[in-house]
Amino acid sequence: MSETIVSILIFIGATFTLIGSIGLLRLPDIFTRLHGPTKATTLGVGSIVIASMVHASTLGDGLSLRELAISLFLFITAPVVAHLISKAAMARIRKS
Repeated sequence: MSETIVSILIFIGATFTLIGSIGLLRLPDIFTRLHGPTKATTLGVGSIVIASMVHASTLGDGLSLRELAISLFLFITAPVVAHLISKAAMARIRKS
């Protein structure tokens, strides 16, 4: 049963990551390009990390703090990086 849950979570994560990557390639300007990777890829990697947590807990190791630290770091840094990139783009637009 846990293998199906892990498989579904990995599939969801891979789908979100693929959608974010396609959005990065297809969207026209820097501000819309930020939306795809930060939202979709964060959900994709988050889903894959949850799948890793479920898999590790079924092996008997219990809940791993490593996966919790990865997900916390990801959910904190992704919006901050997007904000910094958008601020840099705004400064570059004002400069030109």
